[in-house]
Amino acid sequence: MASLSLSYPSTAKTPSYLASSSSTLFSSSCSSLSFRTSQFRSPNSVFASVKCDLPESLNVRNGNPSIPIINERTLPKFLESARMEKTVNRTNSRLKLFSGTANPALAQEIAWYMGLDLGKINIKRFADGEIYVQLQESVRGCDVYLVQPTCTPTNENLMELLIMIDACRRASAKKVTAVIPYFGYARADRKTQGRESIAAKLVANLITEAGADRVLACDLHSGQSMGYFDIPVDHVYCQPVILDYLASKSISSEDLVVVSPDVGGVARARAFAKKLSDAPLAIVDKRRHGHNVAEVMNLIGDVRGKVAVMVDDMIDTAGTIVKGAALLHQEGAREVYACCTHAVFSPPAIERLSGGLLQEVIVTNTLPIAEKNYFPQLTILSVANLLGETIWRVHDDSSVSSIFL
Repeated sequence: MASLSLSYPSTAKTPSYLASSSSTLFSSSCSSLSFRTSQFRSPNSVFASVKCDLPESLNVRNGNPSIPIINERTLPKFLESARMEKTVNRTNSRLKLFSGTANPALAQEIAWYMGLDLGKINIKRFADGEIYVQLQESVRGCDVYLVQPTCTPTNENLMELLIMIDACRRASAKKVTAVIPYFGYARADRKTQGRESIAAKLVANLITEAGADRVLACDLHSGQSMGYFDIPVDHVYCQPVILDYLASKSISSEDLVVVSPDVGGVARARAFAKKLSDAPLAIVDKRRHGHNVAEVMNLIGDVRGKVAVMVDDMIDTAGTIVKGAALLHQEGAREVYACCTHAVFSPPAIERLSGGLLQEVIVTNTLPIAEKNYFPQLTILSVANLLGETIWRVHDDSSVSSIFL
């Protein structure tokens, strides 16, 4: 039996990579918000004609990059308002937080923000690939939250989540909430051709039938996916984390233009632009000839001499982002930034993104990013505090949507 067991210390301690000397979560210093590697750019540049200046690299210790992501139990400044003054009960011992094997680092950060220990759970894989899950502490009558993004390997992580939900239900948990920072199969949300499946609805049915009482997800590919569930869904928007970071860069609002990489993302880009002093909007007209294959056709809007910020929910193979960046440079953009919540980074994304067209690629840690996929322009922001605050509010029956108004 091959095993992948998860065990955590009995007391809540700050992870070593979360320790930092800065005093706020999102300070004006870029190094307190992100991490980058000190590697050189890949020689296999997709577009060698245009190069952006490389940002400064962080210190590297023993060949590994330092990762100062968060350091205090605070929320992004874009969420600071009178709405946040409501007291939330944060002492209930009936709340349990467990992590699957997909992104345990994020789960540990969430637990640290909430002042909790991660629950003890044993997850094993048999020689034939079957998954075994056993909770190693009682959850009877508890409000249980399971942190498990359905990222690569998608089917394994999805099945692991379903078995974790089933284990909690059979252990007499009062409520089971699936915290899914990245919802796999979300792009299969409609039929674009005859005889296609709608996998997003199928996965929603599987999670519901497994015994989940609620789903908490980050930046779904389309809002209609919430309607596929027959249970409540709390949709967490990660824009405030990215907006706070961009605000720290002190880019003049007169020089800024927000760009949607396709027509389908216009609503997302418009909402993003309103938060950035109502910045102007540009749209890339994209024609897709197949899955993971994109072709840029035209640009709607003016970007000449401006700093273009491309906003999307995810970067997969990076074809859309890189071809869009090439078009923006052709139209006279001074700098191009790419922002997304989910860094899927399927090959050949790293080669494309590190080719020099992008000044910076800003993503969050909803998915784990392997160290081999780091490149100089990469910046990773943590959404752990945002998820931790949302979990407290769901547990306390407080408003979640008021956080993002």
